[in-house]
Amino acid sequence: MRIVHVSDCFAPRTGGIETQVGDLARHQVRAGHEVHVLTATLGEGGERGGVVDLEDGVHVHRLGTRLPFDLPVNPLAGPRLVRHALREVGPDVVHVHAGVLSPFAFDGVRVATAERLPTAITWHCMLDGTVGVAGPVVRRTRWRRVPAALSAVSGAAAQRVREVFDRRVDVVPNGIDVGVWAPRVAPAPDPSAPLHLVATMRLAPRKRAVPLVDLVADAVRRLPPGALRLTLVGDGPAREPVRSRVAAAGLQDVVDLRGRLPREEVRALYAHADVFLAPARLESFGIAALEARTAGLVVLAHAGTGVGEFVTDGVDGYLVADDAGMSDAVVRLAQDRGLLATMRRRAVSVPPPFDWAHVMAAADAQYARAAQLVTSATPA
Repeated sequence: MRIVHVSDCFAPRTGGIETQVGDLARHQVRAGHEVHVLTATLGEGGERGGVVDLEDGVHVHRLGTRLPFDLPVNPLAGPRLVRHALREVGPDVVHVHAGVLSPFAFDGVRVATAERLPTAITWHCMLDGTVGVAGPVVRRTRWRRVPAALSAVSGAAAQRVREVFDRRVDVVPNGIDVGVWAPRVAPAPDPSAPLHLVATMRLAPRKRAVPLVDLVADAVRRLPPGALRLTLVGDGPAREPVRSRVAAAGLQDVVDLRGRLPREEVRALYAHADVFLAPARLESFGIAALEARTAGLVVLAHAGTGVGEFVTDGVDGYLVADDAGMSDAVVRLAQDRGLLATMRRRAVSVPPPFDWAHVMAAADAQYARAAQLVTSATPA
């Protein structure tokens, strides 16, 4: 099969969509498919305007233009370049990856459907706060009957897309190499050591790194000295506010700001951690949380997010109502190491079913549905 992925963002940018699109594309190549990625993200050397790179067997079409801050959009030439690339490649299916604001991806939808190509759209975001505006817009435009198979990366995210489009929305989850992340033996936490908390995220307001520091500070105040330590992995625009909040709370001896780490080092870190904290309230899936859950860590996240796809409240983690609930869960696990050990053993013994074979099967189902929609010319 000849597959084209369309995404505003792609490597060398780092983030959830970029990682997942790249990983899915590489696994599809290994399965024998010809895979192309159309993106508005410039290459490492500023490649743009239609330059095609071959990266790990994936044909990456750099269709962006030089803009301030290297924004991954091309408002003037984007649709023309997408149309040219699609006609040149002649794909069997076009898989568009969307966020809340994805102008390049939505250009891809318009061009692909106008060319009557089987088109699947996967949302990698939570549409909270946009449903009330987006719903009426969709109902009044051609988007209401766009001949595309709609999906999202979790049931929680799919529900929001369903509210906007009032039609069938499936789930194509994010994936990981489960065998790589899963520990070979059940962990044996040291009850005399501090409870080791870890969080891996882009340091941006949406991910709520500063509130994370606050809830950890609250837990520290309620526990004996030396009961906790937090390793925070990641970088981004909130780096300095996070550093300032750590200093203001007097947590310099508790919080270790590690910056961005390669996956190999993150896996090594998880081998010596106990609990993963996912403080974001608008988490459509939570790939970092999935990696931690697969590595055998107890995961704490907010209820109603995509993390609920692979964490069972009270069994291998906690799905809390608010930051106070997350702080309470940290204190509970620090005080009850038997409970911590039980939850970690459960996490190790029942790995989540999100390996790449599972994800590619879900994507293939969307591709088949997209082909049927083109044939029938009516949305499911």
